Amino acid sequence: MAKKDELGRRGEDLAARYLIARGYRIVDRNWRCREGEIDLVVERRGEVAIVEVKTRSSVAFGHPFAAITPVKAARLRRLAGLWREASPTPPGPLRIDAVAVIAPSGVADRDVVVEHLTGVC
Repeated sequence: MAKKDELGRRGEDLAARYLIARGYRIVDRNWRCREGEIDLVVERRGEVAIVEVKTRSSVAFGHPFAAITPVKAARLRRLAGLWREASPTPPGPLRIDAVAVIAPSGVADRDVVVEHLTGVC
């Protein structure tokens, strides 16, 4: 597995643990269709969110949230609609969240920075 893929998988695992610790339930993970992939789908208190996880080893080339461009946001909205259509029990309104993970190599998971923004697009 490439280093970038390993970093991304670690970031998704850390994001999932972060959200679970804050009362979210993982509904779906790495959902794929022909249009792309949704990293996480979570639910808390009846609210469902599609979650885009962006992981970086540092902010030397910008903050992870900077990678959510208008084009990426439009794609996430399309994917959210497709996920809803494919869901056996479609939820009401969906929101799109983002989780940024800054995980330098060699740093223990407890020292990683995780930020969660709700309703990003």
